[in-house]
Amino acid sequence: MTVNDNAGPENQPRTDATPDARGVSFAVDLLSTEDLMARLLASASPEAYLASTPTEERSLPQYLDDLLQQNGVTKSQVIRSSGLNPTFAYQIFAGTRHVGRDNAIKLAYGLRCNLRQTQRLLRLAGHSELYVKIPRDAVIAYCMQNGATLAQTDETLLRLGQDPLSAPDGIK
Repeated sequence: MTVNDNAGPENQPRTDATPDARGVSFAVDLLSTEDLMARLLASASPEAYLASTPTEERSLPQYLDDLLQQNGVTKSQVIRSSGLNPTFAYQIFAGTRHVGRDNAIKLAYGLRCNLRQTQRLLRLAGHSELYVKIPRDAVIAYCMQNGATLAQTDETLLRLGQDPLSAPDGIK
């Protein structure tokens, strides 16, 4: 597996297969998508790959709970820093409400996600990942990777003529 030596520990894959709170071990997290693709293509059949590789993906609420633990934040802290309506945010955590793409990104900021975690959060929420060929997405990805806050990201987006994630003050 190739690991970027410049990436911080938060961007590194897990190095163990410790079961989560539900007793499920996600050893597949140890491998990158590229590694899993190589394993699939080297398999004798799709059945052989599926038999030897755990492929279950977590639900969004499960992943959000995992991120709360991994990143050492509480739901109330996430809600405050994301700027989401508290009732709506709690419904997202419970899995009873669908979250839009911009709100999912705001949630990622509140959860203190790194770029890799944000991409997975977007996928699990049913949205496209940040795509660097789209200027707005490129700015968000750059800001997130470089530790910008949600407010700093919005300022950068506005400065570069892109729509912010949060509505400017006074506009709802």
